[in-house]
Amino acid sequence: MSDDDLTHTDDAGDVQMVNVGEKPDSARRAVARGTIHLTESTVEAVRGNEVKKGDVLATARIGAVQAVKHTWETIPMCHQIPITNVDTDFEMDEERIDLEVAVETTGKTGCEMEALEGVTTGLNVVWDMVKAAEKDATGGYPNTRITDVEVVTKDKTVLE
Repeated sequence: MSDDDLTHTDDAGDVQMVNVGEKPDSARRAVARGTIHLTESTVEAVRGNEVKKGDVLATARIGAVQAVKHTWETIPMCHQIPITNVDTDFEMDEERIDLEVAVETTGKTGCEMEALEGVTTGLNVVWDMVKAAEKDATGGYPNTRITDVEVVTKDKTVLE
């Protein structure tokens, strides 16, 4: 990779935000997903809405949407973009919960970082809500982990 490939640095190597002012507006959509691994009993408690802190998936959904809307505040070189839609989808298996976040915008730059922020924050909220059930005798989390966070799709349609 050459320095010419790095869009967030100037000729002197200093960090900069990419200037997107001249780019045309586009309809953009990005989808990201990730997984939190839990014990089977914890997943059953989430499924049955039996977690003492409250409705885990509803709270995680709110956290994911909030993270999407505030991505520009936590990732230094991200632009503040107009979010036009956020969809969250949870799937539960015996020992895991998968979260997929789709973000849509109309503007000059993509929304994949927003989708990733939604996934990671949503899964962190799940962890926070169930951590009492996941702790072992020493206070550790031997079965709990977040994995497979990735961008699934990224679409762009230039507007006429």
